[in-house]
Amino acid sequence: MEASRATTAVLPAAGARQVVVDLVALTKPKVQSLLLLTTVTTMLVAGTPSIGLILATCLGGYLSAGGAGAVNHWFDRDIDAQMKRTATRPIPAGRIAPTTALVFGIALGVLSFVWLTLTTNVLAACLAASGFVGYTLIYTVWLKRRTWQNIVWGGAAGAVPPLVGWAAVTGGLTGLPIYLFAIVFFWTPPHFWALSLLMKDEYAKVNVPMLPVVRGERDTRRQILLYSLLLYAVTQLPFCAGGLGAIYLVASLALGVLFVAGAVNLQRRADRRAALSLYLFSLLYLALLFAAMVADVKL
Repeated sequence: MEASRATTAVLPAAGARQVVVDLVALTKPKVQSLLLLTTVTTMLVAGTPSIGLILATCLGGYLSAGGAGAVNHWFDRDIDAQMKRTATRPIPAGRIAPTTALVFGIALGVLSFVWLTLTTNVLAACLAASGFVGYTLIYTVWLKRRTWQNIVWGGAAGAVPPLVGWAAVTGGLTGLPIYLFAIVFFWTPPHFWALSLLMKDEYAKVNVPMLPVVRGERDTRRQILLYSLLLYAVTQLPFCAGGLGAIYLVASLALGVLFVAGAVNLQRRADRRAALSLYLFSLLYLALLFAAMVADVKL
């Protein structure tokens, strides 16, 4: 009898934990880590924010991006169910109801705006909200299933965190945060297209017009190289405009050469290993580049 009661008590607890785990998964925490890194580093470049302000801004940013991720899960549930990589996500696996995910995502977006307005300022809150709208309506609903340029323009949503971080510290925007936005904007296509080369067959299966599916792998590799060169040029703007100094310049030049070299290697080898190598390096690249900005300002 006692054992039966204990089992009954454990099952609901386990179920509740699974729901929490699935709701967190809807916010795409792995993607969030890089967004939060660009937020924190930009805040440190902008000034000397308190730990409290940094934490408040990061929480608001997480709520906004996480809410957008949940809405993305809701909208893409049909294609997620057909792809091996995404079939075990909470909605297609049947662990979270679609309506629950949608309401959860919108609620997080609204909560983010309220939280950032109260703890930082209205500008930071509006910028975060623009990222939410950009990712959900512009990228997920409008562009993703219509054009191979989905990640080019939709990727602007992922470039918003530096603007949010800067606005949270200074209450405004100047030239430097715009350059940081541009860096992430031009970094996104080669980063994502390298991944899409690895996922080409799955995207083709569900008729999502990613660049390798629509234009072929050869043209995708050319576009990756082109955007890598554009990224290299854009990363020099903070130094040329006088916003950052020699430490950043050296780091941006060295990292840029390595990024372009990876794109050239992908162009020549044209295999999955080269694509994976560039994709993984692109993650390290962005983290090191923004860390170099902090080192330049603080050292």
